[in-house]
Amino acid sequence: MAAIATKRIYAPAAEDDGRRVLVDRVWPRGVSKARAALDDWAKAAAPSGALRRWFGHRAERWPEFLARYRAELRDDAAAAAAFDGLRAAARRGRLTLLYSARDEAHNQAVALKRFLEEAEAQERG
Repeated sequence: MAAIATKRIYAPAAEDDGRRVLVDRVWPRGVSKARAALDDWAKAAAPSGALRRWFGHRAERWPEFLARYRAELRDDAAAAAAFDGLRAAARRGRLTLLYSARDEAHNQAVALKRFLEEAEAQERG
């Protein structure tokens, strides 16, 4: 698996970003599609609206958010397919997961990066 990075969508696109994939369910405010420079928008891999509202980027809810988000990715067919698509993209080259949250440590892109790396480690044995 190639390197996986996370980055706020408000930061400028860089040549070394590799494949740029937005992992938010809603389009980020104030960002044009041209400025976003996306290769893909994995809406289905983003947390559900209900989970996103419950979490509210409150750091104390992070462990429970991870558990609930992992369950969504496992139990929802569209989310599972989107996750598999991200795994395939990561195997082909550098992958940058883009998000709009202000909290750079507690967001769905950070969680997805963790889940993708864990899945790869489990597969390797």
